Amino acid sequence: MERESMEFDVVIVGAGPAGLSAACRIMQLAQENERETTVCVVEKGSEVGAHTLSGAVLEPRAMNELFPNWKEMGAPLKTEVTGDTFFFYTSESSAIKLPNFMIPKPTHNDGNYIVSMGNVCRWLAEQAESLGVEVYPGFAASEVLYNDDGSVKGIATGDMGISAEGEQKDSYMPGMELHAKYTLFAEGCRGHLGKQLIRQFGLDEGKDPQHYGIGIKEIWEIPAEKHQEGLVVHGLGWPLKESGSSGGAFLYHAENNQVYLGLITDLNYSNPHVSPFEEFNRWKHHPETLKYLEGGSRLTYGARAIAKGGLNSLPKMHFPGGLLIGCDAGTLNSVKIKGNHTAMKSGLIAAEAVVEALMQETAPADLASFADKLENSWLHEELYTTRNFSGFMHKFGFMLGSAMVWIDQNIFGGKLPFTLNDAQPDYAALKPAADCKKIDYPKPDNVISFDRLSSVFLSNTNHEEDQPCHLTLADASIPLDKNLPMYDEPAQRYCPAGVYEIVEDDNGKRFQINAQNCVHCKTCDIKDPAQNINWVTPEGFGGPNYPNM
Repeated sequence: MERESMEFDVVIVGAGPAGLSAACRIMQLAQENERETTVCVVEKGSEVGAHTLSGAVLEPRAMNELFPNWKEMGAPLKTEVTGDTFFFYTSESSAIKLPNFMIPKPTHNDGNYIVSMGNVCRWLAEQAESLGVEVYPGFAASEVLYNDDGSVKGIATGDMGISAEGEQKDSYMPGMELHAKYTLFAEGCRGHLGKQLIRQFGLDEGKDPQHYGIGIKEIWEIPAEKHQEGLVVHGLGWPLKESGSSGGAFLYHAENNQVYLGLITDLNYSNPHVSPFEEFNRWKHHPETLKYLEGGSRLTYGARAIAKGGLNSLPKMHFPGGLLIGCDAGTLNSVKIKGNHTAMKSGLIAAEAVVEALMQETAPADLASFADKLENSWLHEELYTTRNFSGFMHKFGFMLGSAMVWIDQNIFGGKLPFTLNDAQPDYAALKPAADCKKIDYPKPDNVISFDRLSSVFLSNTNHEEDQPCHLTLADASIPLDKNLPMYDEPAQRYCPAGVYEIVEDDNGKRFQINAQNCVHCKTCDIKDPAQNINWVTPEGFGGPNYPNM
């Protein structure tokens, strides 16, 4: 069966904040210019928002630009921040509440909103469809299509009904080709196709490697007397500092007696015994966290990598036939650890460049005007003033790095007359297991802390079992022959979903991949020390089904 094709002016891969903002703004601008324009958004999740996971405290700046009357339109930004608390966790039983003047200015949350970005994206999709955008959830973009001149022609969605052995089942359906004048890639952090495009067009030449963190999040319903709607709590220090890692914690009091809580572990850690999942479990038992969770119940669980390298790691975002936008490129503000408003703004800038090009008699293949628009925007200013964050933290360590960030942001406004680079990829930071302290993590109590499998159950993750494994190994021998003796195979610990196991039976040891558990966080693709694991898209609809993450 041959693949059918459809033609659009613009195809957008990913129904996250960047992709949907771009879609909405393209249609707004096209209507203002009285140009009939066709836009299609494909989303690999079973529905819009199913794969969206973020803290999240949303800065509404980009939303104000996209829909100035969003309040009247019923956007799900309802819980305004009413309190902002920051802790330095000194040990497993103590913490210091830091005064506001000791916190970097960009991290303050006045005027921001505690939101479910899954619900924000669902609302954005409704607005996009009302403007005439075609939104197709459940269709995973699995391949970039190219014209004869090498420019991007569009994408192809994945075939359905292929068995684990690669044979066509009775349910087989070929993927569909979606052709476009311009294709925008907004897949989120470590996008499968975005990674290919960066390599294909050399978009990261002269840039620092991207740096990442793994964010693990839960939603809890807590007793009403402990709930303080609008309170934002951030913290750093223990337990990550104890394990030689860095990162930070968050706990947001949303509506309906719910709290959103999580821990971000930077993926440049060196001790292969570190388990971000277990670090999150330990942090939940800290008294400053526990006081809210006791008597509560866990509702859902999920995990997602974030791209936090900032401006120094930002690749060129335009190439012949398309753009990389949002976290597919890495537009997150690394000091704020906020990427939703910046992703949305990148989508708005992309829309301007696209519509201007479409209005020309001969549309240019390369949207080079995007670069100029980006450089003249508040998005570039944010990224410029926070460009040294990763360099400070990675080169000087937790204490001195934090002090340098404070000086940079609060005294110099992010405009110190130098730029720090960090050329070491996160995966290359691992040291041999024999040289590192083994970490004895406590067993979960199944009240506050839980195991991986019961956690994955709450993510509603599901994949068609009889399909090719979407976690592919370039060399199947590396996990046992190299990673196990050198690093005690860290995939057993860095994966927050129990996907990777070393199983020992009568036939010896084997490396087992439980792809059914995968929550699509991409940590394995990032942290594997041999860069041997390649995450590719599974069949559409596969993966987590987050209700309101």
